[in-house]
Formats: sequence, structure tokens, C-alpha cells
Amino acid sequence: LFRAIELHRLAGKDVAMKASPERLTQLSRMEEARRQTQRQLDMIDRQIIRRITTLIPQLGRKRSGYRRGKPPDPSAFLERYRSNLAAITAERQPEIDALSRKLARQDAAIEMLRARCAPESRPARDDSERAHRMKECRSPAERRPGKRHGAVA
Repeated sequence: LFRAIELHRLAGKDVAMKASPERLTQLSRMEEARRQTQRQLDMIDRQIIRRITTLIPQLGRKRSGYRRGKPPDPSAFLERYRSNLAAITAERQPEIDALSRKLARQDAAIEMLRARCAPESRPARDDSERAHRMKECRSPAERRPGKRHGAVA
């Protein structure tokens, strides 16, 4: 309950703030909670796959053979597979939907916290982006490698 209140309180502020150790700790906790939610969704997905995999041999046994000279329908197996997969997924759908909504809320809260923190607290995308930002932060004299203030040419 406290975390939900904290997320709503954070969502209401639009001011940029300096990245304090507390904010960085909060951000890392929020990211860990998001990873935990994603792991739960992945676990449900693996459980569904495991259940449908165990049903495959039973789905393939319903062969009618050649009746009255008619060959067996190859799409019948796929129809049975899809209907069983839909039934198994439907059993877990409320849980999947709830975790998906929770994941979306967590993503929004993390992005909002990152946007409000100082730019130096954000993780760099890659080294080229970091180098580009460092060039922008230098003074004009530092940008020109051959020209120094006070140097005689």
C-alpha cells in the first residue's frame, strides 16, 4: 500500500530534481519490482507451454484413418491444438491481464522518476551517446583541439 501511495505521489510532481542516493535507491527498487513482475509473467508463459506440450501426444491420437476412402484431415490436429491452447490460456487470462497492467504502471512510474531525476543519474544508452553528451558539455575553447586561450601561433 505504501509503494502505491509513493508512486501516486511521485506521479503528481513535475519538477526536475537532483539524483540523490535515496532517489537512485528508489529507482533501483522500482526496477527490481518490475523485473519480478516480468519474471512472474514469463513463469506463467512457461507453465502454459509446459501444459500444452504434455497434451500434444493425446491430441495426435485422434486419427480417424481412411474412412470410405477419405484421407485424414491434417488440419484437425492444429484445430485441436489451438482450441486446447486457447482453453489453457483462458484459465490464466485474469492473472496475465493483472500482471500486464501492473507492469505498465511500473514502467510509467520508472520513466517518470527517470525523467525527473538529473540527467547524470540516467544510465547511458551506449558509449557513443555518452561521448556526444560530453562534447556538448565542454566549453568552446575545449572543443577546438588546436586552439588554446593565450597560446601564440
